[in-house]
Amino acid sequence: MSKFGMNVKFTAKEGQRDALAQILLGAAAVAEGVPDCEKYIISVSDTEPDVIWVYEIWSNAEAHQASLDQEASKASIRQAMPLIAGVESCQIRPVGGKGL
Repeated sequence: MSKFGMNVKFTAKEGQRDALAQILLGAAAVAEGVPDCEKYIISVSDTEPDVIWVYEIWSNAEAHQASLDQEASKASIRQAMPLIAGVESCQIRPVGGKGL
């Protein structure tokens, strides 16, 4: 198995978490129609009021990169950027488990 994954921590500007989460949920809705996107999960933190986590699994790294080149992705990024105070990400390689 050579899946590609990302764990991304978005820190929204103060008071903008819900607006940013809505943009990311829109991106998740678009990802529903992308066969190579296997998981795209948006979560909010109960202990960090401005933090959103995005967990992604793709069939391969090329599919993930290709998704970023799509106009819908570019539009979501442009819309989200003014709401973001910081981003931390970690590339992961899923190896198995429930739901995979």
